[in-house]
Amino acid sequence: MSKVDNILEELKSLTLLEAAELVQQIEQIFNVDTSVGGGVMMMASGGVAETASPVEEKTEFDVILDKVPADKKIPILKVVRTITGLGLKEAKELVDTPPKPIQTAVTKEVAENSKKELESAGAVIIIK
Repeated sequence: MSKVDNILEELKSLTLLEAAELVQQIEQIFNVDTSVGGGVMMMASGGVAETASPVEEKTEFDVILDKVPADKKIPILKVVRTITGLGLKEAKELVDTPPKPIQTAVTKEVAENSKKELESAGAVIIIK
């Protein structure tokens, strides 16, 4: 059995979640975008792509404070307190030790609004 045959057999045994994770890692490693409908998905047309059901759209997101520039800490701290309702001490701990989650399991709209507010204050935000 060739190396390619072994890989194909492994792909056939993946769960939908594992296949989605594989696609995400391939996109990152090889700097490709499979959402355009070409490339990797066309090559996989004989395997996982045909038998897998559509991936459910993500409904819960986490807002993560990734970076805080030193000169922007106070404005970011104010926004963090507004968004989270935390006290000064707790909010300061979040801002002083990024990366930290600011909100977890929120809707896409809430995550996007929070990201917009925090980025306008100078923060670098990741939504997962």
